[in-house]
Amino acid sequence: MDAAVIVVGAGPAGLMLAGELRLAGVGVLVLDRLDERTGQSRGIGATTRTVEILDERGLLGRFGPLDTANFGHFGGVPLDLSVLGAAHEPAKTVPQSQIELVLEKWAVGLGADLRRGHEVVGLTQDDDGAEVTVSTVDGERTLRARFVVGCDGGRSAVRKLAGFGFPGTDARRELLLADVRDIEVAPRMTGEKLERGMVLAGRMPDGTTRLVVSEYGVRPRPRHLAAGFSDVADAWLRVTGEDVSAATPLWASAFGDAARQADRYRIGRVLLAGDAAHIHLAAGGQGMNTSIQDSVNLGWKLAAVVRGRAPEELLDTYHDERHPVGARLLQVTRAQGELMLSGPEVVPLRSVIAELSTLPEVHAHLAAVVSGLEIRYDVGTGTNPLLGRRMPRWRVGDGTTTELLRAGRGVLLDLTGNAVLRDLTLPWTNRIDVVTAGSADRGATTAVLIRPDGHVAWAAPGTHHDLRTALTRWFGPSR
Repeated sequence: MDAAVIVVGAGPAGLMLAGELRLAGVGVLVLDRLDERTGQSRGIGATTRTVEILDERGLLGRFGPLDTANFGHFGGVPLDLSVLGAAHEPAKTVPQSQIELVLEKWAVGLGADLRRGHEVVGLTQDDDGAEVTVSTVDGERTLRARFVVGCDGGRSAVRKLAGFGFPGTDARRELLLADVRDIEVAPRMTGEKLERGMVLAGRMPDGTTRLVVSEYGVRPRPRHLAAGFSDVADAWLRVTGEDVSAATPLWASAFGDAARQADRYRIGRVLLAGDAAHIHLAAGGQGMNTSIQDSVNLGWKLAAVVRGRAPEELLDTYHDERHPVGARLLQVTRAQGELMLSGPEVVPLRSVIAELSTLPEVHAHLAAVVSGLEIRYDVGTGTNPLLGRRMPRWRVGDGTTTELLRAGRGVLLDLTGNAVLRDLTLPWTNRIDVVTAGSADRGATTAVLIRPDGHVAWAAPGTHHDLRTALTRWFGPSR
């Protein structure tokens, strides 16, 4: 074996997964076809859920000062995210390039082996592992691992070579994007619908301005035709009447609203995460954030299987939990695309959505959707409201529940000093940490079992199965 796990793709999903695997002591080899990072940022902004995850792993401080704000939108309909009462605000302008840089330094610092200029051109698997054939400047070679994870984007070679189905719809609309300098344009942070199209403009902390434009009725260009800044400037002029051609472009691109999702996230020894598993309209960076969250869900499970601490059936819960999240992502981005990119015929619908958003319950629901806070996994039945949700940030002892998860291990939080629970967990203490501490935030809850990804697997009172069952399901048989 060249590594326990080969991760294909050094974007946010691949780098996050590599860091999670190394945090659990699993050898990982990351392959990327590009010789160096592009520095480009199709995705901008970290949602509330992603900021929570970065804090959970102690990474927030590596970004420096963040431009945070409790402001969002659903298809251009403004939302006040403070109604959610979350511990973190979303980071509105952190670019994908910075997220990749932070995650790369983290993963490599933990011991991940990152090899650029390695393009995967072949893949096979058997009962014991999987092999990838890579093309480099020195020719082709074969690398072997127990598992291969495709994090190589919407045109994933791993997905195609492994035979995953990828049903969905082709793009019907095109959006042109450019990051530029040396220009002043009016901010249009949630998108402005004009007679001939939609435009979006926003200034980032480094002084760069992002321009996005979509013309009504314009079909997407063939995928092999690249878009340049002149295409962006011409479309901007036709839609707004403003001439931005004198700006200094940093990069430009075109993307569409194709919506596709892999029919499954695992075939034997090969798994998918991030854009390799789902593509959709780029709307508020939700794809990048969902990709990071895919990897956090998968990482600890894959590590437990590789290290022999849990059966391979644990990997099936990755599909069971994240495939519905991906399907929901496609549904939400399609809806937002209709509201933002359709012509005048959608104005009445957008007005109705805006009117409904004034109702507190609707506003909170839409805010949770775009923040990633609506997700709740099926961990078993019960009445405790924490079950399946991410553990809220509670004060415990001299710290917080967020800090308890920095090591990437499970945590049994004993809030009342219950010696029976602590004794019961002894056969699992090589996989989980047992913490006894009080919390003024606990309400009626007396104990919580938290998975390494921060989701609650068991809570007392109010769970309809015992702690031993939960420990065995999520952390494998006792020693």
